[in-house]
Amino acid sequence: MSRTIKLISFDLDDTLWAVGPVIVQANLTLYRWLDTNAPAFTERYQLEDFDKLRRIVVSEQPDIAHSVTAIRLAVLTKGLLDSGYDNAAAEQLAEAAFEVFLAARNQVELFQHAQQMLIDLSANYRLVALSNGNADVEKVGLGEFFEFGLNADQVGKAKPDPLMFEQMLERAGVVADEVLHIGDHPDHDIRGAQDCGLHTLWVNFSGKPWPEGPKPDLEVRCLSEIPGAIARFTE
Repeated sequence: MSRTIKLISFDLDDTLWAVGPVIVQANLTLYRWLDTNAPAFTERYQLEDFDKLRRIVVSEQPDIAHSVTAIRLAVLTKGLLDSGYDNAAAEQLAEAAFEVFLAARNQVELFQHAQQMLIDLSANYRLVALSNGNADVEKVGLGEFFEFGLNADQVGKAKPDPLMFEQMLERAGVVADEVLHIGDHPDHDIRGAQDCGLHTLWVNFSGKPWPEGPKPDLEVRCLSEIPGAIARFTE
């Protein structure tokens, strides 16, 4: 059966790079900046307290749970207020601290074969990025490959909610059957895309069994396998 794929959408974190080490380093960079510029914060809170503050903020403000940016700003603002800074100072420091965090958060190390895979695919397909995180394809050095990127901050909902996929289809001017979504998360990426009628490719680095529900159209263990898998899928 011949299929026409006009556009490929990519998840970013843990699909093109490992996000865990990036966040660890970004948090460390942020904490060091706070120690210099807002010492009352680091006198009250340790680095590991970011997780506790995050849980408190999401519990108090469930309406921002989809937005890692809003959560991070709220965590910083709450921590600064609790540390004795007034509202104006806390807001100003939180915004400056977030910019420091965001710059570090976009310092990623691509998985092996990621760049060559994007070079190969971009020669034949339109590429876009769909992320629940706040990495930026331009800032991570991949802007040349992607027409645009959408994230949960911009959309107002995180995958697997259909809104991000729907906005992508509308902006790109394609229909669901012309799109293949690639990602590592069985729920956020594969189920979310399937529910919107997109074709799917699961990046399964560790060789885990498929959890449940309809299987993805394609599955790879290595990014280098993606171009060939898509070529066979569209024959």
